[in-house]
Amino acid sequence: MQRSKFIELGPGLFESVYEAVMEYELVNTHKLTVRRQCPIPVTWKEIKLELGFRADMIVEDKVVIELKSIESIAHVHLKQVLTYLRLTKLKLGLAINFNEGLLKNGIKRIVNNL
Repeated sequence: MQRSKFIELGPGLFESVYEAVMEYELVNTHKLTVRRQCPIPVTWKEIKLELGFRADMIVEDKVVIELKSIESIAHVHLKQVLTYLRLTKLKLGLAINFNEGLLKNGIKRIVNNL
């Protein structure tokens, strides 16, 4: 298995750096479709409200990914991903915190009605 680019980067960088590298790897290495900084509107009574919600990434129009570079993922971050899942009607999300010694410890899976 190839060594992860994220291990080479290590913790402590801005989220935007990890986002750019992750997009590159998903698109170029794994040949997946990735949308970055996707606007997520809120629809109320058939009115689409553009309120500034943005998912860091949506992969293959199936998985919402929210990237963090913080001390630790809080409950509010998981709720944020769940809200994005509800608004997009998608089922699976990941909150990934790159500010961990071991990246696997910073990955949280969130599901919407599975």
